[in-house]
Amino acid sequence: MTNTDMQINLTDNSRIHEVDFNDLQFGKIFSDHMFECHYEDGAWNKPEINPYGPIEVTPAMNALHYAQTVFEGMKAFYKDENTINIFRPEVHHQRFNNSCRRVCIPETSYEMFISALDNLIRLDHQWVPKKPGTALYIRPFIFASDDLLAARVSDKYSYYIITSPVGAYYKEGFKPVKLTTPNGYVRAVNGGTGEAKTGGNYAASFLPARKAQQNGYTQVLWLDAIENKYIEEVGTMNIHFLIGDTLVTPALTGSILPGVTRRSVIQLAREWGLNVEERRISIDEVFDAYDDGDLKEVFGSGTAAVVSPVGLIEHNGRTIRLDQDEPGEFTQRCYDEITGIQYGRIEDTHNWVHEVKI
Repeated sequence: MTNTDMQINLTDNSRIHEVDFNDLQFGKIFSDHMFECHYEDGAWNKPEINPYGPIEVTPAMNALHYAQTVFEGMKAFYKDENTINIFRPEVHHQRFNNSCRRVCIPETSYEMFISALDNLIRLDHQWVPKKPGTALYIRPFIFASDDLLAARVSDKYSYYIITSPVGAYYKEGFKPVKLTTPNGYVRAVNGGTGEAKTGGNYAASFLPARKAQQNGYTQVLWLDAIENKYIEEVGTMNIHFLIGDTLVTPALTGSILPGVTRRSVIQLAREWGLNVEERRISIDEVFDAYDDGDLKEVFGSGTAAVVSPVGLIEHNGRTIRLDQDEPGEFTQRCYDEITGIQYGRIEDTHNWVHEVKI
């Protein structure tokens, strides 16, 4: 898709002078432009890039009542004055379409997706922060836009991409976080929408997450909904356990989001010669490994946090305490490798990075 296939309307008033790039919070401010495309009569219309701003919806809009909506989360990184790196856009787009299929939203082409990203980032490249640990967060999303109160699949959809300069996702930064199991709540079941990035999954997780935070924990460590014993994921990231010389990651059973960073961590671990197992792992197995001295490291992985060390896990009055001050050696190595590729400090031998020339 070329620029002539996409209508581009530039803002007359950039807001970049309002931004303190030395104090970036996550998801608080947004760049000057946004991508927009609408679906009706069985096809996506001509895409546009417009100035970022409010969009008009009616009180009867389908998505507000029946939650037919999906989103993605990606990042772009400042490499040098001529290049911005987007991390693994092909895999993100594949997951975006998988989520769309699960909730009956029309799929989108990769050509339109990557063209939108290229154009947005070229227009707003000055919004990409340059400090280590910062990035331009990219949020594609689609929602049902029919003006009809009926519990059925919509005929109309709106597709947007907005971007936001961000710092660290967790207030701890790259310090170990604290997790607790949810005590009576479940996130998803096989056959449900757990493997899709759809808004309702997150809304249902907010109450147990808030209770966890009120009790001094960073996030919830979700267990399976049937037996309440097998570990699935954390509220905003996948989870990994280094037990002895083996990296154990909960298998994608249909109720776990297939994380892009999760996939990258597993590939790196295999290349580095570790034993890697994707399988069911129970919370009791993790505590037994800890009691036996075999649990070396626990860490989460996700686009927002990249890699996040875990320093404490609480479950039914029992507690695992790992290093509360620093990430483990393997966790640090994963973080350094992935961020090194993202920022262009390390050669991208995996073809994970899409370069945008500015």
